[in-house]
Amino acid sequence: MACCEDDCAIEGLREKQSSTLKIVLGINVAMFAAGIGAGIYAGSSALLSDSLDNLGDAMTYGLSLYVVYKSSQAKAQVAFIQRRFDPSNSFVLGQVIYKLVVPTVPIFEIMGVVSLLALVGNSICLYLLTRHKTDDVNMSSVWECSRNDIASNVSVFVAASAVWFFQSGWPDIIIALALVCLFLRSAFRVFTSANSQIRAVHSALQISDLAAITINKVLGRAERRFHVLRQCSQQARMTRQIRRASFQDCIA
Repeated sequence: MACCEDDCAIEGLREKQSSTLKIVLGINVAMFAAGIGAGIYAGSSALLSDSLDNLGDAMTYGLSLYVVYKSSQAKAQVAFIQRRFDPSNSFVLGQVIYKLVVPTVPIFEIMGVVSLLALVGNSICLYLLTRHKTDDVNMSSVWECSRNDIASNVSVFVAASAVWFFQSGWPDIIIALALVCLFLRSAFRVFTSANSQIRAVHSALQISDLAAITINKVLGRAERRFHVLRQCSQQARMTRQIRRASFQDCIA
């Protein structure tokens, strides 16, 4: 009965995780579609970084949704893969280099409006994911993504304000580089956590295999001893029968 209750609780948790991931996946796809167009039109590296991060998050949520019903090892491996693959960092670095060669002033109005809309969307995502952040390494990874998105949106709004105040593209470049550093730092943290869990699972499997080998050896030895004892018993029985027959012949 207790096992049944545990299984039902786990199944219910997985269904809740799946529903939450579907919602945040849809929100991030919509924000990416809106943000990438606005970033290109406004000429903002920070806004492009933010929107491409939404694309990376959407991929992360999709992978996380795939492994909701998988094992802990599969979840750790997905978290490991999620943080090894992030399309935004290299693209944003290329954009920053281009802006250093060809300086431009982005359209701060678009930056400000889009960043605030994205902040609302990511706040909803963070609220939904917070209740699952301690479930496993998979949900911890997606919660980390959502938390970084909040900081990213605020940073883009700050960059828009600074561009308006200074009438310069430098705040946009500086914030874009800061966001890249933030994403890399977060990636390293989740990468380390997932790697540790994968190693722990491998160690547990090795211990389990070693225990199975040991048990097989013990059972094999016991079986061989049983055969020896049975042979000895048969030989003793045959010896008694021979002696009994010889005794009867002598009497006769």
